Amino acid sequence: MNCQNNPSEDTKADQSACLKVVGPHLLARGFRDYERYSVRFSRHGSSPVHFERDVLRCGPVVGVLALDLERDEVVLTRQFRLGAFLVNRENDTLEIVAGRIDPGEDAATAARRECFEEIGVEARQLRPVMQLAPAPAWSDETMTLFVAVVDAHNLPARAGASHEHEEIAVVRYKVDAAIGLVGQKLVQSAPTIVALQWLKLNRDSIPTLLETAA
Repeated sequence: MNCQNNPSEDTKADQSACLKVVGPHLLARGFRDYERYSVRFSRHGSSPVHFERDVLRCGPVVGVLALDLERDEVVLTRQFRLGAFLVNRENDTLEIVAGRIDPGEDAATAARRECFEEIGVEARQLRPVMQLAPAPAWSDETMTLFVAVVDAHNLPARAGASHEHEEIAVVRYKVDAAIGLVGQKLVQSAPTIVALQWLKLNRDSIPTLLETAA
């Protein structure tokens, strides 16, 4: 039983809780495993509650906001996503570069690999800017978001890792146009929205940030 009775002083929300998690029970094995856990939870001395939760085990991933600073451009991808298709029948989803961290890789290595695989150019500079959980209610996926400097002059029209059956269209936007896509509700991918909003807030400080690039 994990009991948190001493929340930090700078935390406004009361985090005091007693928690026990039992599992996993494997429900299905696939590209990502699907598991079920039993949870016993109580807070503030109240009677404990018991419930089950299912989770998709995605693990650590990376996202890369690829920028050509000289051309004032953002490089994005378009690719088929079954989940988006089932919701709104979209054939292609507009996204930042993203992918799993393979065994033996650190996040920066994975980010460089994914950048080359998905948009066909290397990251000249790379800097982590945040971590986020795209869907914490049903997945353990945790994304490290990077900003990368690329040369968009010779971008291929299409890219993707053939062994992963990726068919990716590589697209470029002026920075203002890319940020404007969020307000126009033309982006559905949550990490992409976060990345473009981060770009809007931090655009002027990116050159200084990249001075400590990985």
